[in-house]
Amino acid sequence: MKFTATGDAIIQRRIPEDFAGYAELRDFIMQGDARFFNLETTLNRKGECHASQFSGGTYIRTEPEVLCDLKRFGFNMTTANNNHALDFSYGGFDSTLAALNASGLVHAGIGNNLAEAAAPAYLDTASGRVALIAVNTTFNAPMMAGKQTERIPGRPGINGLRIEEKLIVTREELDFIRELSHRMGVNASREIIRREGYYPELAEDEAEFGALKFTLGEKSERRLVPNAEDMARVERAIHEARFGADYVMISLHSHQIDGRTKEDVPRFLGEIAHRLIDAGADAIVGHGPHLLRPIEVYRQKPIFYSLGDFICELYSVEIAPAEFFDKQGMDANRDTVHDLLKKRSASFTRGLMEDRKMMEAVVPLWETDDEGNMTSLRLLPVELGMKCKKSLEGLPTKAKNLDLVKRLADMSAPYGVSMQVEADGTVTCSW
Repeated sequence: MKFTATGDAIIQRRIPEDFAGYAELRDFIMQGDARFFNLETTLNRKGECHASQFSGGTYIRTEPEVLCDLKRFGFNMTTANNNHALDFSYGGFDSTLAALNASGLVHAGIGNNLAEAAAPAYLDTASGRVALIAVNTTFNAPMMAGKQTERIPGRPGINGLRIEEKLIVTREELDFIRELSHRMGVNASREIIRREGYYPELAEDEAEFGALKFTLGEKSERRLVPNAEDMARVERAIHEARFGADYVMISLHSHQIDGRTKEDVPRFLGEIAHRLIDAGADAIVGHGPHLLRPIEVYRQKPIFYSLGDFICELYSVEIAPAEFFDKQGMDANRDTVHDLLKKRSASFTRGLMEDRKMMEAVVPLWETDDEGNMTSLRLLPVELGMKCKKSLEGLPTKAKNLDLVKRLADMSAPYGVSMQVEADGTVTCSW
C-alpha cells in the first residue's frame, strides 16, 4: 500500500482553485491510497457559535465548505483532534463533527462521548483497509470526551492522552518545600479540604506547594509521563483495529516541550510512539508544534514526530471573542482584529507567520509490504506563502529553498535516517 500525509491545516478561508503550484502538490498527494491531513480549525458559520473561555492559542474557525477544497487536494482521511477542537465551545464542536460526517472524509479522534472519540475509523481502498486512530496530548481539560454510563450520557470531546508532570526532588529539597509551604500557608486551604475527604492523602515521600506535587527521588528532575488509563485505551483501540484493518495509522497531536528547542522530541513522545507501534500500529503521523521534528523508523514502521504545517492562515482571522482581545489588553468593541494581531505579533515581527521554520514542511509518501513494513520513503519539501498576496498567504507549494531538508536530515540522523535530494526536488530517505 501507499500512503501520503500532511501536518496541520490551520485553514480559515476558502482555497483558490488551481493556484500556482497546486497541481504539483495535489499530484504528489494523490499517489497514496490513504491520504491524511490534520484539520486544525473549527467549522461553523460566522457568529453562530459562542466562543469558549479558552482556545488553542488563536480562536480558529472557518466555513464548512473548506472541506471540499481539501478534498480537491485528494485527501480522504482526517482528524479534528487537536488543541483547537473546542475554540467555539460545544456549538462549534457539534457543527465541526456534523460537517465531517457529511463530507465523506474518514475521520477519528472526536465524538459525542469518549468511546466514540477513541474508536478507529476505517478507509477501504483497492489496496487494502486502513484504520485511523487519533490521539492528542495537548489540550485544556474540559476538551476531554466523557465516558458513557447506563444513566448518564457521555460528554462530547476529544480522545485525549493526558500527560502527567512528575517533579522529582532530593530529600533536602523535599524538606525545604514542606517547610516553605507551611511557613507561607500556601497549602492551608488544600489541607482543610483534604481533611474533609476531597483530596487524596499524600504519601510520606510526597509534598505539595499549592497545585504542584513533588516526589522524593535520587536526583532533581522533571518527567512527563503518559496517563496509564489513557494509554491502555489507545492500545485497546489498536488491538481492535488490527482485527478490522490491514494497516493501522495513528494521528498524534502534541505540543509539549521537554528539551531546549521545539524541534527536540520530548522523551515521553518517543516512548508513546514506540509503545503504540509495539501494540500493533504501523505508522505514527505527528503534528502540533508547527515545525519539522525528526523522522524515525522503528521496527520498520515510520514515526513522523512532526510534519510541520500544511496550511497556516493565522492572519486570516475575521472575528474574535472578547477573551482574545482581553488577553492583549484590548477592547473587542473598539479595536479591530487587525489591531489585535498586530499587537500580538509586535507589529508582525514575531509568531508562527513570521518565522520561516514555522512555514516549512514535508509531505511523506511511503510504501509498505503485505506485513505493513515500510519499504520506501520519499518526501516532498513544502513552503508556505509569506509576505505575498493575501489569497496565497499560508498556502503550500513545493519548496524552492531546500535548506529545510538539511535541517530535517540533521535532526533525523541520530534516529538512523539519512536523506538524499533527487533531481526532481524530492527527497529519498534511507534507514
